[in-house]
Order: sequence, then structure tokens, then C-alpha cells
Amino acid sequence: MTLRFYDTASAEVRDFVPLVPGNVSLYYCGATVQGMPHVGHIRSAIAFDQLTRWLEYRGFRVTVVRNVTDIDDKILAKSADSFGPDFEDEPGSVRGEEWWALAYRYEQEFLKAYDALGVSRPTYEPRATGHIPEMHALIATLIDRGHAYPALDESGDVYFDVRSWSKYGSLTRQNIDDMQGAADADPRGKKDPRDFALWKGHKDGEPATAGWGSPWGAGRPGWHLECSAMASKYLGDEFDIHGGGLDLRFPHHENEMAQSQAAGQGFANFWMHNGMVTYAGEKMSKSIGNTVSPSEMLQLASPRVVRYYLGQAQYRSVLDYRPTSLEESAAAVERIEGFISRAVRALSDGGSYGFATYGQVPEAFERAMDDDLNVPQALAVVHETVRSGNTALTEGRLEDARQALHELNDMLRVLGLNSVASGPAADAREMEALNVLVEAQLAARALARADKNWATSDAIRDTLATAGVVVEDGADGASWSLKRG
Repeated sequence: MTLRFYDTASAEVRDFVPLVPGNVSLYYCGATVQGMPHVGHIRSAIAFDQLTRWLEYRGFRVTVVRNVTDIDDKILAKSADSFGPDFEDEPGSVRGEEWWALAYRYEQEFLKAYDALGVSRPTYEPRATGHIPEMHALIATLIDRGHAYPALDESGDVYFDVRSWSKYGSLTRQNIDDMQGAADADPRGKKDPRDFALWKGHKDGEPATAGWGSPWGAGRPGWHLECSAMASKYLGDEFDIHGGGLDLRFPHHENEMAQSQAAGQGFANFWMHNGMVTYAGEKMSKSIGNTVSPSEMLQLASPRVVRYYLGQAQYRSVLDYRPTSLEESAAAVERIEGFISRAVRALSDGGSYGFATYGQVPEAFERAMDDDLNVPQALAVVHETVRSGNTALTEGRLEDARQALHELNDMLRVLGLNSVASGPAADAREMEALNVLVEAQLAARALARADKNWATSDAIRDTLATAGVVVEDGADGASWSLKRG
């Protein structure tokens, strides 16, 4: 089946053919590091991690760029607040924290969350502040082409002239005169209130470290400009996929596309957007008090369960969080892990069972993932494989169980579910290693019991119990299982 993805720009599912055979170039918007990560950030990262893993499974070499916006109005404002008399301590906050220190601290929090939930590191993760020369060059090109101009009030700002670009609004299919928020736009120094900043002139009261020299005066880049400059630097003037959250379509991605194409770049061939996360059907909002953070989720469930929950929906759909959501995901993960544990024990026969993947996911799983990353259908194949594998074990069809185990491991790898821990349970390779170690301890315990050395026998059992391994003695000898909860 041909790979097909939904393209926001054309509003249709299209066949995906990379610009360079065998290679895929992907840029997706990362964090503006002015606060702690929220579940929307992590859901987006997991969606594009799943996309990357599937493209790699399909044999492509994938270059992934995920930016860090480390200079921004909110970052400067939060830093300024930390120097003021009304500063309020919150977890991790620092009194008198410079903007660049604050940005770096929050950047590390994002990386911790990404790593905890098995999001692969991108090929490149550029910071906006490290690419000022590229931004200057892009602005100069736009001015030369008649699509940008220095502010009329000589503030040092530089604006993109939206009416100079006839395709402006095409990504979100809006008429320029009806654009969202146009009436509230700050008109100072602009030809049109809809024009957006490419360069922001340095203002009184802003720290000197937050400004860079430019042909238009000291200042800093506009948010939209940053992504265009970094995407073209690392992926070229035209690349395969640009991704991000649905909330970034307008104005951020609309502006990115306009300024890049107006500068003569092809820019993104596909635009892919992941849906939002809601709370019991309502938009998450700090003012309402219905937000939930990744760290809060990780206090309630294991990383594997949280990853399962955040990655279980089709990426374009809304993901609704409810108090029972993690419990439901935990039950699904436990069924998967239960089969892995049972299969490894049955197939290893006290030693290694020779783990080597078949290298081929089930055909139904492949069809689902090729069809615009239909993860819900792919997970249905995962759970059907678990059911058939358990049936094979019960009926003594060990080769069928072995194939189910290998196929399951391949599917979990694609979904990123074997890249994160889940309490005491582990993936098939780890379970194999654990089985060998535990069986060796049980063999030593059996010898001690045969010699009526009860103290040694009890000591081995207690050591295993401390490690979360439950030993049960029966007519056919001792068996073991992992303690749950």
C-alpha cells in the first residue's frame, strides 16, 4: 500500500513521495521555553515520533528538526517578573533569573519529559538565538523582493507586507480581510494591521542581552521568522513535511509559509497537524483549573502507560483526558505485558529462546499505519496479536506464539512503546534476561531445598520478593511472576 498522509494545505489525504528518494525531511515545531511542558506539547512530540518511527520502518532515512524558541515576549516578561517585588515562588522558579537562564531551565524540563516518554531525540534541535545571521538574510531577501519593510514609525521593527503576497491565507483558506484577530492587531508602524513582525526593535526596559545588532537597528527576531530560517538552514529551501499542533496553523504556520514562499522557497511539501488534548470535553485552561501536566500523569501511571494514552488516538483527532483515562490505558498495557511475560517464560525453557525479530509487522498493522498513521486500527492489531498469542500458548502451539511475540515486539517498537519503562514489567528482550536470572535463582533454591537447607531457600525467596518477584511452590516445582502495583 502507498503511504498516504493528510495535507493541511490541500485539505486532502495525498500519496506521500519524498522529494529525495529514500530520504525524508521533517520539521516540527518544538517548545517556546517560557514554562513547564504541558500534555499538548508532549502529545505533538509523540505523534511526530510515531511518524518518524514508521517512516524508518518503511526504509527511509529520516532527518528530523525540532526547534527551540528561546527568545520571546513571554520569556522576557517572566524573567522581568522574577526581579520584581511581586515575584511568586513556584516549583523550580528562581528569583532574579535572567531570561536566557530561565529559557535554558525550561528547555531541560522539556527534554526530561521527552526522554521519560520515549520521544527520540531529533537529528537537529536548533535554538532560535543561534541563528540570527540566517534570519537577517531572510529579512533582507524579503525586503529586496518587495514583501517586507522597516516600520513606518522608525521603531526598528520590520514587517511582512501580507497584501504583497497574493497567496497569503491559503494554508488556512481564509480571506485576508476576514482573518481572525485582525481587528485587534497593533497597527503601529504598519501599512496594514495584519502585517506581522519579522524583526522587533529593542525597547526601553528590555535587557541589553535580549537584542542583536542588525541593518535595521538592535532588536530580536519575530516568532514566525525563526522557524522559516531554521527549517531552510537544516533541510533546504524545500523539504517534505512541516508539522505541529493544530493551534499553530494560524497565524504561525500561515505566516511561516507566506514569508518563506515569498522569499522564493518551495518550503514544505506536506503540512501535518496533530489535534488538541481536552479535559472531559473542555479545552484545558489554567484559569479554569482543568489542566494536567506530563509530570502529574507520570505520578499516576508508568511512562509506558502515559505514552500509550497520549499516542493511542489518530494524530489529527482530539484526545480527551478523563480521570479514568490512565486506568484504561494501564489495563491495555498490562494485557500486552502479560502476554510478553508468559510467552518469554514458555519459550525460553530456562535459557535464551533466541530473540530475533521477524522484521515484518502484520499486514493489517502496515495498512493502518500507511493510511495517515491510523494508530487506533494499528493498536487493534496489537491486541489481536496478544489474544492469538495467548491462545497459541494455551494450546501448546509454541511456534505460533513465538511469531506472535516477535510481531508484537516489532509493532511496539514502531509505536515507541518498548522505548519506555512500565514499572516492573519490561519488553521481550528484558523479560528474556530477567527470566534467565530468576530461573537460575530458583534452581539454586531447589538445590537448597533438596539439601533441607531451609535458611538458604528462604533467603533466596526473600531476595526475589524484594525485587518484586513472587515465587509459588507447586507439585511441578516453583513458578514465578512479577508483583503488580
